[in-house]
Amino acid sequence: MARRGPLAGVRRCALMACGLLLVGAAAGCSREAQSTLHASGDGARRIEGLWWLMFWISMAIFAEVMVLLGWALWRRRRAGARVRGGDALGMVTVLGVVAPLVILVVVYGLGLRDLDALAAPPQKASVTVDVMGHQWWWEIHYPDRAGAVTANEMHIPVGESVLVRLRMADVQHSFWVPNLMPKTDLIAGKLNKTWLRTDRAGSYRAQCAEYCGQQHAFMALLVVAEPRASFDAWLARTAQPATTTLTAAQARGKAVFEQSSCASCHTVRGTSAVGTVGPDLTTIGSRWSLGAGAAPNDAGHLAGWVVNSQTIKPGNAMPPQPVSAQDLPALLSYLQTLK
Repeated sequence: MARRGPLAGVRRCALMACGLLLVGAAAGCSREAQSTLHASGDGARRIEGLWWLMFWISMAIFAEVMVLLGWALWRRRRAGARVRGGDALGMVTVLGVVAPLVILVVVYGLGLRDLDALAAPPQKASVTVDVMGHQWWWEIHYPDRAGAVTANEMHIPVGESVLVRLRMADVQHSFWVPNLMPKTDLIAGKLNKTWLRTDRAGSYRAQCAEYCGQQHAFMALLVVAEPRASFDAWLARTAQPATTTLTAAQARGKAVFEQSSCASCHTVRGTSAVGTVGPDLTTIGSRWSLGAGAAPNDAGHLAGWVVNSQTIKPGNAMPPQPVSAQDLPALLSYLQTLK
């Protein structure tokens, strides 16, 4: 069997490493809805720029190391070859000390620049949103519009800066909208602030980025960016009490809701339900999901959630509800009117 030289091993390692890098890059560049590398907001664009800068620096360093390793092995194979001490010391100093120092100083400087830019929005905020993190859902208030309360869904106007004030209700959480802004932690006893701004209308998935218990993965939030006129109309609807124009079946469902334990934990504005333990349900019928991303918001999943949400999101604070088979269709019909 032919004996393989030391360069063969270097080539194999280089090819394997390049393959892994390309696979990682392809995975990172996939066009998923929730991606830091497809920024749509001013803050996220700075993070994306830093990421690509460090990626290409890493690629250049990797290529340099492979070349030097190959050169060293090639020199070693040459009979009687020697590298003068001064030449070797100079090469080590330049490539091992000076080059990394320059790279670190440049990256550190750019990082400080971006941290300073992320500290405040590029323009005065026109909208303020208060966000409270719970296990495992988000409570959303618009303090400038009385009654505008929702859960797991935030609307913002396109092209305007939005101030987001963050608090926690139980354990530490982290507010992260990858396409719009880097993470901001929710810390006990502290009011933290961040901001959002995008010139592109669309829906952006947010996520709790700090492990907060069993259902941490299902603590999602949808940020909907829309033109100012659409945002104002949504905000006005959200601030209104629940509709009073109901069919006979829906009115029966309302009575079931108010007379059951649902009203002890949830609020539906304009009714006798004023509970504050769980999310405000005044607009539950139009929300993007159930259980902060745990299930689609449709009649089938809503029925399963009402009867026993533990089968969908184990460990959440809502116990099974003793709603009879006769009352359940009317209750579901009523809940779907809450928009």
